[in-house]
Formats: sequence, structure tokens, C-alpha cells
Amino acid sequence: MTSSSGSFKLEIHTDDNTPGKWSVPLGEDVFRRFLSGGGGTEKAVFSEGSIFSPFLFGKYFDPSDAFPLWEFEADVLLASLRSLGQCRVDWSQTDQAYVLKSDLPVVGKTNVKVYVDVNGKVMEISGQWRTVANGDWRSSRWWEYGYVRRLELPGDADLKKSEAFISNKDDYSFLEIKIPKNKF
Repeated sequence: MTSSSGSFKLEIHTDDNTPGKWSVPLGEDVFRRFLSGGGGTEKAVFSEGSIFSPFLFGKYFDPSDAFPLWEFEADVLLASLRSLGQCRVDWSQTDQAYVLKSDLPVVGKTNVKVYVDVNGKVMEISGQWRTVANGDWRSSRWWEYGYVRRLELPGDADLKKSEAFISNKDDYSFLEIKIPKNKF
């Protein structure tokens, strides 16, 4: 489905029961070794300012751990990246919804997946750039095969009515996720 702005609506999955998913943590020392030995794909995905970078929030934070994004103001948390012109992600909220916007690397634009755990109020954005021989890539050293960012959502987020859109350009993609607020 294409919107008038050229965006495609992504399906938001709720039925992901993969055992052991994200069970292998990405430590800072492992990440630094991985990135120093990696090529252009790894650097494009995990670079500073990327939503998938473990250093997005100013200090190391494993992207497979759920981060309470909307508890922080984007202007404050991303100030240093914005001053350097390296920020490729933004979030905000209105009276009606929570909004996340992010550029995505070209390597993952065709396989971006959005999952929600309705009970746990967690949304994850992930994608795979390399296939794994056995099993699910998310149950092992996932950073060698793809990327993820897990976000804790506020208690009033209505995950069942969430929408995600992606628009593809030649060298990047743009992701926008809108999560309505429950009306009590």
C-alpha cells in the first residue's frame, strides 16, 4: 500500500514468539571489536546518530534492551549529535500520539520489521542483512546478521492501533511510526 507521499505502510507484527530472541547481549567491548573489523554495511547501520547505534543516547546502551524513549526529550538526549549534524532519528508526542521518525541505512530498507508486544508495551524495529545457516538470526550473535532497536512504550500507548510507514530513496529509507494514545 502506498500513501500519497510515496510511503509504504508496513505491517506491525504481534505474533513473534521466537524462543531466545535477543538473549545474547551486545556488550560494549564486543561491539567495538565487531565494528572495527566490519565493513561499510556495519558502519552504516550502527554509526553515530543511527537509531540502531548503541551510543545513540550519549552512553553505551545495548539496542536489544528495551529503552524508555518517551521518558526523555529528544532535544535534550540528542543535543550533542544534533550539534554535529549526525542525528538521523527524532521522536515526539502530541495530545493524540507518540511519533518516531528515523532515517534507515539502505542495507535494511527492504526487510524492516516492526513488532509489538502488546502485553509488555515494547516495540521493536529490526532487520536482517545477512542470512544465518541454522536457526533464527535473533537468537545468537544477532549484530552479525542484522540490527534492532527495542523501545519501551508509555502506559497510555495504544499499540493495537499503531501504524508504520517507510519511504525508500536511493541511498536511505525513512521510517515513521505513529502510536496513538489511549483515551481514558
